[in-house]
Amino acid sequence: MRLRTLVSVPVLALALACGAARLSRREAEADLRKDYPVQVTVQVPETAKAVKGSPEHARLVALQEAATRTGWFTVSRSPDGDREQFSFRLAPGAPAAVRPSTKGFQLPAAEAEFVRAVGLDTTREGARVTYQIRLVRPGSGFGLFQALHPGVKLGDTKDRHATYRRQGRDWVLQGTDESFRRD
Repeated sequence: MRLRTLVSVPVLALALACGAARLSRREAEADLRKDYPVQVTVQVPETAKAVKGSPEHARLVALQEAATRTGWFTVSRSPDGDREQFSFRLAPGAPAAVRPSTKGFQLPAAEAEFVRAVGLDTTREGARVTYQIRLVRPGSGFGLFQALHPGVKLGDTKDRHATYRRQGRDWVLQGTDESFRRD
């Protein structure tokens, strides 16, 4: 009887330690929630070329129509063989929210807020968390964003993924596939 007690105490301690070592969904949610909301931006290129009739060409035509409707951009188009070049220029009356960027112009489209963690998978290296974000609070560039991403509407959710690595007794966030950042 005494031997059984001596063997079961370390087994019980090991089981409790392993159970405590797992990342919980609640811990992951609290950690990820700190990085939200993020600013969703729309990128308007200074110049872009696309093959006529291609999906990219249709996307640029939709962006041109939406951009000229705002009155913030002037757009010129010029043929280049089987391609067409689009040049977007900032109009004098454009709001300050339209900022120059390395690839053209950037403006706020909306915010994305954290919703919840929907999955947690343990990996050999640590853990992978699947979580959802929701598109909220439209910005001045939301119409342009919708021209580039037809069918997207406020309230839509999208899955994102985060990876965690075990470091001692703590879980450390290694990164996420979120492409937008806090402003």
